[in-house]
Formats: sequence, C-alpha cells, structure tokens
Amino acid sequence: MTPMSVPLHQAKADFFRTLGHPVRIRVLELLRDGPRPVRELLAEIEVEPSNMSQQLAVLRRTGLVSAVRDGGTVVYSLATPDVVDLLAVARRILTDMITGQDELLAELRAEAAK
Repeated sequence: MTPMSVPLHQAKADFFRTLGHPVRIRVLELLRDGPRPVRELLAEIEVEPSNMSQQLAVLRRTGLVSAVRDGGTVVYSLATPDVVDLLAVARRILTDMITGQDELLAELRAEAAK
C-alpha cells in the first residue's frame, strides 16, 4: 500500500504549524549563528528541560534541525540554511505589518483629536 499524498496546501499548513511555537522559533533563531549544545539552548531559553526536549524533537522530526552526539553532549544545528532566510522574511513581514499599524494608529489619533 502506498501512502496517501498530502495536498501542497496541507503540507504548507503543517509546516507553518511546526513553526507556531515560541520555543521552536527561538531555537531556530539561536541556531542561525551555528550549532549549539542543548545546555546552551537551555541557558538562553527559560523553559524546563523536558519542554525543550519536546520542542527539539518536533524540529528534528520535521527535518528543520539535526542533532549529533559529541560525547555526552547533543549538539543541534539547522538542517538547511534556508531556515535563516525564512526567519529574515518573517521579520520583514512583521516589520511591515507593525509599521502599517503605527500609521493607522496615527490616523486614528488625528481623527479623534478633531
């Protein structure tokens, strides 16, 4: 039996759901500068080790990060440099959205002052 094909829009939605957790986004941002051991990720992100483990497992399962064992330490890295580009584009989109909201807020305040 062959696995059922998932429509592209469903695959994209699943992908963005993977990115829909603040800890996962923060991990990806930290890995943007290069591989890091779990202890460094935990030092930067204030979550319980079990929560970090869960979020790293999701990122590993989806193929966004890879892990290698170095002695007793597990070191994580981005599986593809395209993640860095995706985070940069998201930042630009958010900046544009916030800028638009500031302009709208200024218009609303000007109108209310009349």
